[in-house]
Amino acid sequence: MTRPARLVLVAGTATDIGKTWTGGQVLARLGAAGSTVAARKPAQSADADDPGPSDAAVLAAATGERVTEVCPAHRHYAVAMAPPMAADALGLPVPTLDELVAELVWPDGPAVDIGWVETVGGPRSPIGADGDAVDLADQLDPDLVLLVADAGLGTVNSVRLGTDVFARWPVVVFLNRFDPDDDLHRRNLDWLRTRERLEVIVDLEALSNRVAGGPAELENPISC
Repeated sequence: MTRPARLVLVAGTATDIGKTWTGGQVLARLGAAGSTVAARKPAQSADADDPGPSDAAVLAAATGERVTEVCPAHRHYAVAMAPPMAADALGLPVPTLDELVAELVWPDGPAVDIGWVETVGGPRSPIGADGDAVDLADQLDPDLVLLVADAGLGTVNSVRLGTDVFARWPVVVFLNRFDPDDDLHRRNLDWLRTRERLEVIVDLEALSNRVAGGPAELENPISC
């Protein structure tokens, strides 16, 4: 197994914040630009009657991989709880962090240009019996941590808390659903950039460039 040339770990400030949507958009752009991309979701959970595609299905569609390559079938839990809780509720073995990491198998051959590892919930949401997204970062030592956040009320607090726990790695923040016509969104963006000195992006093209290792162009924010 060859580690991707550039490994990106993705966390959200909360659940349903748009991590997977962001991943689908960014990975599709990078793939279209010529980068070799691959995505991994160590575990996922959702209600069995959820009509939408799974997180792994969205990421697989963006990378051209099989869904079971993105997330092994036995790590898809059909109840909307954190994966270790979901496994326990279903009477299934609860995975440890070491087991999940061992299953992060990347394509053989030349190294993938960009490997995308999506976590669950917020930074401290359990992904295994003995670990969360921060513990996963400890094991993987990513080249970049992407923190996906909302742009509205509570953004400054949630972003500060999220970036603090990932302070050992380079962190970029993406404000999903940013509306440049919304005064609060603009003020949150300005506060995080100027007061907190954080790297905050609101544009998908700029984010894609940053994920690939280039500088982010912060002009011309768009609504996501």
